[in-house]
Amino acid sequence: MKARHIAVIDIGKTNAKLALVDTFDLSEIAVVTLPNTVLNRPPYPHFDVERIWAFLLDSLAEFHKEQGVDAISITTHGASGALIAADGSLAAPILDYEHTGPDSVAADYNALRPAFEETGSPRLPVGLNLGAQIHWQFTRDTSLRDRTKAIITYPQYWGHRLTGVLASDVSSLGCHTDLWNPYKAEFSSLTDHLEIRVKLAPARKSTDVLGSLLPDIASRTGLRPDTPVLCGIHDSNASLLTHVMRRNPPFSVVSTGTWVIVMSVGGPKVVLDATRDALVNVSGLGEPIPSARFMGGREYEIIRAGQSAICDAAVLSAVAENGPLLMPAVVPESGPFQGRVHHWIGSEPKQGTPERIAALSFYLALMTAECLSLTGHRGPIVVEGPFATNNGYCEMLRAATNWPIFVSESATGTSQGAALLSLKSDALPESVEPSPFRSANDPTHRAYAERWRRAAVI
Repeated sequence: MKARHIAVIDIGKTNAKLALVDTFDLSEIAVVTLPNTVLNRPPYPHFDVERIWAFLLDSLAEFHKEQGVDAISITTHGASGALIAADGSLAAPILDYEHTGPDSVAADYNALRPAFEETGSPRLPVGLNLGAQIHWQFTRDTSLRDRTKAIITYPQYWGHRLTGVLASDVSSLGCHTDLWNPYKAEFSSLTDHLEIRVKLAPARKSTDVLGSLLPDIASRTGLRPDTPVLCGIHDSNASLLTHVMRRNPPFSVVSTGTWVIVMSVGGPKVVLDATRDALVNVSGLGEPIPSARFMGGREYEIIRAGQSAICDAAVLSAVAENGPLLMPAVVPESGPFQGRVHHWIGSEPKQGTPERIAALSFYLALMTAECLSLTGHRGPIVVEGPFATNNGYCEMLRAATNWPIFVSESATGTSQGAALLSLKSDALPESVEPSPFRSANDPTHRAYAERWRRAAVI
């Protein structure tokens, strides 16, 4: 019997979410969120997983009481994993990947990690390479290796708490971990250098059923004990999955949130530039996907500084014609312009003004266009997540790429893809397609994009 209501656990870097998805049309019946806080206390900054866990159990119980939950799927941000002790608990807290600790042993780690050509994984700062996290954790606590029975990727941490089953998934392993060879679909040579190959939980397809609920979880939530829990998927690949299963290539998907991740399917083969945060992701179907990214959501919040303003068509046109231009990089630790310090060309607009929001939206679109060029993009562009509702962003992305833009109406762009993990390909619903973004493709916007590119040239 086809599962009708899928509860999707969606752990983003900024927020933890639970969405209830109706598989009849992939609509989201309900969405609840919780800030994903970091505990800045020993042994290092780490995620408050117990707070998230309580939130998820309470929300699962409420969803089941009101609508019924037939299955659970899981999607999370990348760059995280869990070290599991023999009793099934955490052997150490789950490190906040923005902590600088791994940088302290970067030289030693660099001597161990495989070449980009093996893993498609660029060398990233702080803890953005999961392999670097594990190396640093084992270096700073020499007893931790022995206390660790298993290493699992982050979606499967939540799956393990629900089912007791240990696993990893290929899309999370393929998310710049240094631990996976996406071309051979096997663990990389780094796992031998770190002596962790035997500890890594088996790599499974995202569509696998991980198991059913533990008895105490079923009792706590009211869900049936035989409720299936899907293995799970990396969040930007969840956004991609809906389109891979439906859309003919070539096309690209832009997943927006804390990270803006560009994934291009079916374009010409390109040589990826690891120094510009281009990388290989692995789709939910196990295929290598040329990708590039930057911390667009974080940049938006930094420049916005908690203020917002209505930014209508007149303001967008005025800024496109007269400026100013916001230049990269607001977050210089990642993205295609790493190491640069952001600046304004023209007068910096005051906080809270529509002009500032317009210039910021254009900046984010032009950074996205740069990422698309790195991945060999061709064809329509689908924008998922919060930037899909930003007219200035979509207008400039259309002008800068000269390709049609489609916007997803999903409140949480990852939840539909994660819900699809529970369905067979021949049972896909006739869900609402992303809507075409209506744009005049104004030459003023194209000229603005060209000025920005000339100023940003490396």
